[in-house]
Amino acid sequence: MTATDDVIGRIRFNEAGLVPAVIQQWDSREVLMMGWMDAEAVRRTLGEGRVTFWSRSRQEYWRKGDTSGHVQYVKGAALDCDGDTLLVTVEQVGAACHTGTRTCFDADVLEPVVADADSARLAAEMGSDL
Repeated sequence: MTATDDVIGRIRFNEAGLVPAVIQQWDSREVLMMGWMDAEAVRRTLGEGRVTFWSRSRQEYWRKGDTSGHVQYVKGAALDCDGDTLLVTVEQVGAACHTGTRTCFDADVLEPVVADADSARLAAEMGSDL
């Protein structure tokens, strides 16, 4: 059994055999995108140094950048504490999003209530939710 097989054995894939993979720029920590991987996509990503996803719509593997030139070079990877989400840190070359933007998370910026630990403590002391 290889180290990659050991990692794959620890992943809790969903009922479709997939795990979400969050892709993050290695130095700035900017979240670039999220894609789906099956065991083979994880194996390719960890073993080849380029991010490979499973396309649910096309039902095939796609290695980021093969057609667009917007390559993701793997810098690191981590499995979350539950084993059901993969974090892959990359060196992104070009846009990460299929729309041509740097990140997939800049199109619909939401406006949540912004809180911090001090205001949360104060709200708790006053008996209200923040």
